[in-house]
Amino acid sequence: MDIKMHYYEKGSGTPLLMIHGNSETGEYFVNQVDCFAKKYRVICPDSRAHGKTPRGTKPLRIRQMAEDYIAFMDELGIEKADILGFSDGGNIAIFMAARHPERVGKLILNGANLNNDGADPEIVAYVTAEYAKALEEAKRDPAAVVKAEILDLMVDDPNIDPSELRKIKSPTLVLAGTKDLILKEHTELIASLIDGAELAFVKGDHFCAAGNPEEFNSVVAHFLAK
Repeated sequence: MDIKMHYYEKGSGTPLLMIHGNSETGEYFVNQVDCFAKKYRVICPDSRAHGKTPRGTKPLRIRQMAEDYIAFMDELGIEKADILGFSDGGNIAIFMAARHPERVGKLILNGANLNNDGADPEIVAYVTAEYAKALEEAKRDPAAVVKAEILDLMVDDPNIDPSELRKIKSPTLVLAGTKDLILKEHTELIASLIDGAELAFVKGDHFCAAGNPEEFNSVVAHFLAK
């Protein structure tokens, strides 16, 4: 592994790996850690090129980041973990569960998407414009290259083929906000492609785990307890 992933953890018991979204860090889950650390070993890493985890030399792509997390579990001696993935973290978790089913226990996909068709067109247009600006900035400032790469994860990635979701065997909860930037019908599509997946909507926007943690935590805790 070409990087050393920064992380913090709290609690003991079944490992519960929380994977943040684009341009965030493990601290996104500040409103979840104490709640779930009562019963689980909660682990919140920073993904490749995010927070205190370096960019490394391998491609900054969703598929590679999924492999990063498998290698991270190896380093911690974790054979299997329950996973809560948010946004890009949910996309990462899809590949982890599809390609390494023996490593994933229960799976929570919060605000995940297969491609840009699943997101609010206005948000996609905004991110695409920001990516174009970052590419221009990167021509003048090499330090801006990583910023452009991170934005590119939302422009050209993840492009997940539906067949990947059909490989998932983990008990799965597909979760989104009632006013999520991921379209409702797209969230429903993801749930329909995973055998036996449960579907839930929490009041709030894309960041409902942060904005409405009481309801979010309750829905996730109920699923994990089954």
